[in-house]
Amino acid sequence: MAEPSQANEQRIHLATPLSLRTSFAFPLQSRLARREVLIGAALLLLPGVGWLLNMGHRIMMVHRMQHGEPAWPSWRAPGELLRHGLVTLLGMLYWHAPGALVIALGARLESTGTMAAGGLLFACGTVAVPGYMTHYCRDFAVREVFSPVLAVRRIRGAGGAYWRAWAIAASALILSFAGLAGFGVFFLVTSVWFWQVAGFSFASVFTQTYELHAPYSRTSGSR
Repeated sequence: MAEPSQANEQRIHLATPLSLRTSFAFPLQSRLARREVLIGAALLLLPGVGWLLNMGHRIMMVHRMQHGEPAWPSWRAPGELLRHGLVTLLGMLYWHAPGALVIALGARLESTGTMAAGGLLFACGTVAVPGYMTHYCRDFAVREVFSPVLAVRRIRGAGGAYWRAWAIAASALILSFAGLAGFGVFFLVTSVWFWQVAGFSFASVFTQTYELHAPYSRTSGSR
């Protein structure tokens, strides 16, 4: 058995009780974790593709943790990461399409009420996205992404913990704008940090609620 690597030791994982401190520290807890945040930030310089790769990376991190492995390294198999990023992008478009269509209809009819209803529907789509993401991460089953009934049912089952994850994600989003200071280059780093905080928070809630994880090993060298 290989010796555990201190660079990849993971103290915060999906079985860790969710809190503001653990969520904020998750992407920064080891040298390797911080390195992967920097890689994600650099990839954002590739328009579109960088965002999709980062999305795929977050999915792969959660997938690894759900299967009892450390979250890192996850910057592997870029084609696979891109595929997962595309699947989740299609899911986001699917969930936001009804609201966008109603907003467009309201604009065409010059109806403020219709546009407001569309905005509310669009917001509901945003709120519902995490309801399918964690279950997709588990086995990469595409059907999880396009099942509103399952997603809404799982959100209801998660109860108050789901809204706690949203509060943590919103706090991280606000804090990430500190990266705009100076020339704003650091915003690439804080953006990736925010996405990973949010992804970890929701994955923690759904993985614990629905017992989606395998027994966890602290490092890639210990199984």
